[in-house]
Amino acid sequence: MPFSVLILTLNEAATLPRLLDRLEGISDDIIVLDSQSSDETREIAGARGCRVFVRPFDSELSQRAFGNTLPFRHPWVYNPDADELPDARLIAEMLRAAKPENRVAAYEVRFRNYLNDRWIRYSTDYPVWVVRLFRPECLSFSREVNLRYTVKGPVGRLEGHFEHFPFAKGLDWWITKHSHYSDKEAQEALKVIGTSHLRQALANVMAARSSKERRIALKEVSFFLPFRGTLRFFYSYLFRLGFMDGPAGLKYSALIALYEFMIAAKIRARRERPPLSLPPQETE
Repeated sequence: MPFSVLILTLNEAATLPRLLDRLEGISDDIIVLDSQSSDETREIAGARGCRVFVRPFDSELSQRAFGNTLPFRHPWVYNPDADELPDARLIAEMLRAAKPENRVAAYEVRFRNYLNDRWIRYSTDYPVWVVRLFRPECLSFSREVNLRYTVKGPVGRLEGHFEHFPFAKGLDWWITKHSHYSDKEAQEALKVIGTSHLRQALANVMAARSSKERRIALKEVSFFLPFRGTLRFFYSYLFRLGFMDGPAGLKYSALIALYEFMIAAKIRARRERPPLSLPPQETE
């Protein structure tokens, strides 16, 4: 068994069993780092032989950084979310790659987003590459939301996929989650707006050396644009050919546009909010 598995959880009783089924026989060291779930997540993990650690959630950044310090039994760690399922090709590639003599520091993997059990290929930004298999000492994180990974050492890519089910816990949960994310995104946007300008953001797009850098730079350009929700819908549904995903593509494009509307509204609210002032003191 060449790699450990680290799964971060918060109320994942509905999704965790399917992931553990997929990983059965793949690793002899599965760690669940739980953020004080109020459902049966910890009981499910313990009954399936996982080692369970509990840490109160303060931010994804600090939670993932803490996770990298846990006592893994193997030098390589596979880090799926509970709503992800690695396919057979990815599992086989990871088993071959996670060898002690392999000097690569981390591997990026593509994923397929699903809505109503349909792969929404066009309305998403597929292919997006994210780090999932790594040596913990080589990986660090930045940014409070939509984390960015920094890898110390060579980065490889695996050709398999993992299937991502972001709506597995229902639409209400997805909207609540992204409402929280939009708070953090608005804070990050104000930092960018306060320290940069549109011309510099566009220059960063032109200077990008990879699809990942370009995607980050385009995100920063969007902070300066009006009607970002509308623009995001047309980008996803028309420019990215989301209409070819059928009704699922329309629904997904509308939801992503809603997320961008929330970010823009919260940026505007924070910029227009007057500073708090203390009431005048009464004089005797």
